[in-house]
Amino acid sequence: MRASRLLSLLLLLQTRGRMTATELARELEVSVRTVYRDVEALSSAGVPVYSDRGPAGGYRLLDGYRTRLNGLTAEEASSLFLAALPGPATQLGLGEVAANAELKLLAALPPEPRSHATRMRERFHLDVPGWYRGADEAPFLTEVSEAVWDQRPLRMTYRRWGPRDVERVAEPYGLVLKGGSWYMVAAVGGGEPRTYRVSRIVSAEVLGGRFERPAGFDLAAYWERYAADFRRRMYTAEAVVRVAPGMEGLLRYTVGDDAADVALAGAGEPDERGWAVVRLPIESVRHARWLLLRLGTDIEVLEPPELRALMAETAAALVTLYGEAGG
Repeated sequence: MRASRLLSLLLLLQTRGRMTATELARELEVSVRTVYRDVEALSSAGVPVYSDRGPAGGYRLLDGYRTRLNGLTAEEASSLFLAALPGPATQLGLGEVAANAELKLLAALPPEPRSHATRMRERFHLDVPGWYRGADEAPFLTEVSEAVWDQRPLRMTYRRWGPRDVERVAEPYGLVLKGGSWYMVAAVGGGEPRTYRVSRIVSAEVLGGRFERPAGFDLAAYWERYAADFRRRMYTAEAVVRVAPGMEGLLRYTVGDDAADVALAGAGEPDERGWAVVRLPIESVRHARWLLLRLGTDIEVLEPPELRALMAETAAALVTLYGEAGG
């Protein structure tokens, strides 16, 4: 346990530079006194850890000192290769870099972790986009990633859902890959961060100069809040429907996990035929009509009246269409 913690402390100093005892204690989830003892142990083992005094002080490694990755366990090494995303790396223009890094990592590993990592790569493959859709075409992803990495403004033409494209000079804070689609989190004109789908950028130019990324901005936390808010904004209404027995899986596939979770959690007791009444979050009446028609006669809309009427109208139109085709 202590050996693993000592390695973690060493890697923290190697990757982040100078850190105070309090910062190290918070990262390692130990007491400051334990950090003092661990630093002393590293120094006794010959690791060049130095202490700088003063307001900007802390612990640091001798400039140029690097440790090898021979502290990785077999499971840790395997997880690195399981997390590899060659497709996205290639999209970002880093395919060759990622491949070279993988080779160096393999060469640095001792035999047992290397064997585990190789087997993991041979037996598991991660395909990001969902079925029935490919990854977004994002021709300006390289420019966006360059602006993100170098903290440079990006002049772009962005295709909104409205009638006209808009011109923006954005300060990109980060990129998020979600279900095969890339999203840029950026601020415009000093405003709050917003989310832009990279595939909707129709022209892009990385500008000179640099912008200051807000101190403490957390991309993962921002995305979690954005995704939760997006789900809340997406479901603006509710439908009451009766669902046939055994259709829970198809309902989930049709309307999505978020809506299905809400509906099935509040489902009423099944009737004598096994049908259950659920309250289903929907985006709009017309969108719900399009989704629920997929379930055919295994679902009945009870409310709202306009959705029930729309379903009946569509069913009548289908009868007319196929009656004419058959005649």
